[in-house]
Amino acid sequence: MIDTLLLPFQFPFMQNAFWIALLVAPPTALLSCFLVLKGWALMGDAVSHATLPGIVLAWILGLPLIVGAFAAGMGCALLTGYLSQNSRVKQDTVMGVVFSGMFGVGIIMYTSIHTNEHLDHILFGNMLGVGPQDLWASGLIALVVSGLLIIKWKDLLLHAFDPAQAQASGLRTSVLHYGLLAALSLTIVATLSSVGLILAVALLVTPGAIAFLTVRNFGAMLWMSFLVCTVSMLLGTYASFYLDSAPAATIVLILTAIFILAFLRRLAVTRRASRMAAEAP
Repeated sequence: MIDTLLLPFQFPFMQNAFWIALLVAPPTALLSCFLVLKGWALMGDAVSHATLPGIVLAWILGLPLIVGAFAAGMGCALLTGYLSQNSRVKQDTVMGVVFSGMFGVGIIMYTSIHTNEHLDHILFGNMLGVGPQDLWASGLIALVVSGLLIIKWKDLLLHAFDPAQAQASGLRTSVLHYGLLAALSLTIVATLSSVGLILAVALLVTPGAIAFLTVRNFGAMLWMSFLVCTVSMLLGTYASFYLDSAPAATIVLILTAIFILAFLRRLAVTRRASRMAAEAP
């Protein structure tokens, strides 16, 4: 029985999958809290899809794929900000136009060249195929992003709630804004080899949304998001071995199930509080 339970840990490819899960969980969990508070959920989706043309272009030029992914992600974020500030179109609409356009360009570029890179691995990730180079790259990015978010979380929190007050307090709001965009692009690069472009948005939104429903202060929200994301990634990777399913998709399903439970719990608490308030004299 014990041997069966420990079986996934005996295979090198599963060991690497567990390691990449532990490395990717902290930056995505912490960043998701800020994205949820700022209403930037679609921004994570936009940047993740927009990295595809950068990846293909990096392959054509012989550059590391993560360089092209980061450049394209930042380009998408900056272009979205410029268009939303200089047009009457709302930001969410601009993001939809920009990321769908860049994703379309990436698909055309990919189908126009012959390459050994597998598109399904870029889009959906390949947790069972990560190597030492992927682990080192994701680990370094996770360390930098997580460290910066932890150090600057109070400044970023004020900027998320009230940018005007943050600027009046002497904070460099432009640095915080573009720093958060850079952290978003780097985090998507870190998840590139594991969950891929399409499923990365689930890690960048769902943990923060779950924490937002379950706790009341931001410090606890960061911890809850980290705990939920880490447990879900490890559990999803472990369960996928026995279910013979894709680890990334299994992780997303677990996160979705936890979100539904958190929502139902919050709904029950709200209804009970309303009922008690109505019955009070």
